[in-house]
Amino acid sequence: MSSRDWDRTRLDLNPAADPEPVIADPAVEEDVVDPRLGRIRTVRIVCAVINFICGLFAVVLALHIVLVLANANPQNGFAQLIDGWSAAISLGLRGLFTPGSAKLATFLNDGLAAVVWLLIAGVLTYLIRQFALPGPSSAVRYRRRYVR
Repeated sequence: MSSRDWDRTRLDLNPAADPEPVIADPAVEEDVVDPRLGRIRTVRIVCAVINFICGLFAVVLALHIVLVLANANPQNGFAQLIDGWSAAISLGLRGLFTPGSAKLATFLNDGLAAVVWLLIAGVLTYLIRQFALPGPSSAVRYRRRYVR
């Protein structure tokens, strides 16, 4: 058996004799080409961006809850920024619960919006991974390049 005939992809658990050593040709490079790698990388990046954005929205809503519960000065620029941004990302849930206390209303409404943002992130990334990633039955290809 010559060094070119030896099949490196087969694993013989009980070899009769040791195979001949493969003499590497310096002009040939071999590497494994998996066509799924580009798609997998893209899906991971998209899912990371979705998780980051939805997580950031949930953090802003949680920060608004903390500022309201701690009686932060509503005239402060930072408090106004967080209040405006949390109003924009509250998903229309600002007036859903109307208890007697404004603090409790903020806690319930913005807390629910934060949980919904986290659920949106989880559902979107699950669906993207289920439908965009290839299945495990794809074949791995080998590519041989001749270097000069």
